[in-house]
Amino acid sequence: MRLGMIGCGAIGREVAAAWGRGDLGPKVELAAVLVRRPRPGADDAVVTSEPDRFFAQRLDVVLECAGHQAVRAHGARCLEAGANLVLTSIGALVDDDLRANLEQAAAASGRRLILASAGIGALDILAAAAVGGLDRVAMTVRKDPSAWYGTEAERLCDLASLRAPVVVYEGAVREGARRYPQNVNIAAAVALAGIGLDRTRLTIVADPTIRTHVVEIEANGAFGSFRFTEDVEPTADNPKTGRLVAMAVIKTIRQLAAPVVIGA
Repeated sequence: MRLGMIGCGAIGREVAAAWGRGDLGPKVELAAVLVRRPRPGADDAVVTSEPDRFFAQRLDVVLECAGHQAVRAHGARCLEAGANLVLTSIGALVDDDLRANLEQAAAASGRRLILASAGIGALDILAAAAVGGLDRVAMTVRKDPSAWYGTEAERLCDLASLRAPVVVYEGAVREGARRYPQNVNIAAAVALAGIGLDRTRLTIVADPTIRTHVVEIEANGAFGSFRFTEDVEPTADNPKTGRLVAMAVIKTIRQLAAPVVIGA
């Protein structure tokens, strides 16, 4: 399986390192990496900042881990080029036109648009429950104040001097993902797996009493109810991203090349 990767930040570096160690499996070759600016650190892969050079490669799967703009700029082209596309920046899909365009490109090319579970669990049970009908899905994302620098939260409160938790957003996932594009891609994944971007409720909290990322999902429906909580360590060089994200993305790539898949 020839893998292409768009982005080589906190997630991309971990995936490239896993490939270098042989941890993506013997059937995966990291064939090309598209970055904004050339950089070292992707082992023997073809690293380029030129999209045409990247898409000149024959790729079976492209992993996007570069943000919403990368999805808009390159998503459809990946599918049209004949590659399955694995998205981590799922919040970009709050744009209905973009989502429809990617779905159409996938259908026309006979390829798949794959929304990675990445930093959030319970998508399997949520999607299964949606088959029978869901009445309510609510999600709360708590991160320490440093994770919210460079976001709208800076205008709502003095993050540096917080002594108690502050709610910086409460409402539908669609608007929350638009306002906090680097922090709550997981909320878009939950919404799309369940009852949609407008019915799924999202609460975002800047919490100086924690140093991890705490995520809670609650759902009720015909199946009954469930509550899911995860408490994830942030990455050392990017407090907006949990360490679990890269681990989960590596799992997804492994599964695409594996003869046996657990949890489908």
